[in-house]
Amino acid sequence: MSSNKKLFIQTLGCQMNDTDSQHMQAELEKHKGYTATQNIEEADLIIINTCSVREKPVQRLFSEIGQFNKKKKVGAKIGVAGCTASHLGEDIIKRAPYVDFVLGARNISKIKDVVDIKGSVEISIDNDESMYEFSTAKTNQYRASVNISVGCDKKCTYCIVPSTRGEEISIPPEMIIEQVRKSVALGAVEVTLLGQNVNSYGRNFSDGRGKYTFTNLLQDVSKIEGLERIRFTSPHPLHMGDDFIEEFAKNPKISKCIHMPLQSGSSEILKAMKRGYTKEWFLNRASKLRTLVPNLRITTDIIVAFPGETQEDFEHTLDVVNQVRFNQIFNFKYSPRPGTEALNFADIEVPDEIGSARLIELIELHKKHLVEIMDTYVGETMSVLIESLKPNGEVCGFTDNFLQVFTKGSDELLGKFVDVKITEASRTSLKGEVVS
Repeated sequence: MSSNKKLFIQTLGCQMNDTDSQHMQAELEKHKGYTATQNIEEADLIIINTCSVREKPVQRLFSEIGQFNKKKKVGAKIGVAGCTASHLGEDIIKRAPYVDFVLGARNISKIKDVVDIKGSVEISIDNDESMYEFSTAKTNQYRASVNISVGCDKKCTYCIVPSTRGEEISIPPEMIIEQVRKSVALGAVEVTLLGQNVNSYGRNFSDGRGKYTFTNLLQDVSKIEGLERIRFTSPHPLHMGDDFIEEFAKNPKISKCIHMPLQSGSSEILKAMKRGYTKEWFLNRASKLRTLVPNLRITTDIIVAFPGETQEDFEHTLDVVNQVRFNQIFNFKYSPRPGTEALNFADIEVPDEIGSARLIELIELHKKHLVEIMDTYVGETMSVLIESLKPNGEVCGFTDNFLQVFTKGSDELLGKFVDVKITEASRTSLKGEVVS
């Protein structure tokens, strides 16, 4: 379909949102004749794909909408999608009447249906998209993201996601495998499998099929010819059984970087969060992984100052950080989210100044660990998939365990695995020289 219609998408939030944006773009390109643009002022359609996980997403959303409305050309449409769209629904249009449609996170497949209907609101969290075959997005040439499930069945007391994305349903494995094959055919050598809790995959299929686990999926995806690396996010510590850990360790195609969201090191706080595991279980799983995978990088999420968190609870968190020595931490100070159980804990909220002090202490501890960890890579030779060209004559890529590496090079290295000897280290990246 030929058209001069231009599409601009602003994506807020997680990798799932990134993939949802890719799906919307691909659907609109195929069915409505749009082409993507990075220039908002030439766009005929502007979509803001929202997140509601962090503090003040609503304020940020209406600020963004207002700015986009000022910048848009005459006649351009504005749509709001994603988790905040699921949460607020038609209230978005009431507050900002120039918004043309609202599309919830569980309704991305309906983008081609709502885009031309002024005032359309599709936000059902019961909508089942697990069997919908999205058009293939043309994004990063070397890396692709593929959703393996929709929704979330966990009841974490601080989290709004289940109320915006609905119950967890696994996408059939044959659809996932076919999507990965299509991506590989387009040049991808790496795929990231996405879900709210990837390792609970297979517990619920729309067609009621028999047991098929995330470990089974990893085994089957790894058989795809031309696929070199498999990443996934996020697994849940509760579902890190031995079979999963052993497959992760022995399968050469699986990237040796794993995200293990701790949230808190205190078993008491974990219980209040309804995470389903203890400090001891988390440490046991991390230790087993480190034993089996010497070059493993572990990343995590931590919330400080959850309601009721004592100094002793916080020290348990610091203890886990000291024991595991995480390679990356996404740190957050607790913020109450609408529709969550933790709102009932308002009477035991931690004073803001204490929460801020704990956050700073955690960040400083992690910085100390990072300096020590990153320096150990200097002198090592590492295989790097080169993905991008930088303006200063450097190229950039990632190692198997997801370390970012910069080196001198040209566009002829793009999409290739090269051996790089590491010569410099910072807290966030490495520099080196190509040796192959």
